[in-house]
Amino acid sequence: MKFIVDAGVGKLVENWLLANLHDVKSVISINPQMEDAAILALANEENRIVITMDKDFGELIFNGKHSMFGVLLLRLEAATGLEKLHIVQEIFQHHSASLPLHFCVYQNGKLRVKKLK
Repeated sequence: MKFIVDAGVGKLVENWLLANLHDVKSVISINPQMEDAAILALANEENRIVITMDKDFGELIFNGKHSMFGVLLLRLEAATGLEKLHIVQEIFQHHSASLPLHFCVYQNGKLRVKKLK
């Protein structure tokens, strides 16, 4: 799968994805000041799933009518990098097929999945 990792997610998640042979782009490497709409445009153009901690992506997709290949929103505001990594690994182990073409939100130990139109 192909991903774009947003700035708040962290290097541990990015490195784990790369080690597992995923095609990964990092917002920090591209442009740390990159606007959310530009991230969505790049992800959509290249069929990448956005991994983010920024809830504004939901607003852009559902109210702004931006198209999207997929989003994994991690609601883990106080999590360490290692905690984020363990949660992403768990999501991949049990729900990787749900990531493309869905808006997925992980919060309080649960993954909610909504199909994108």
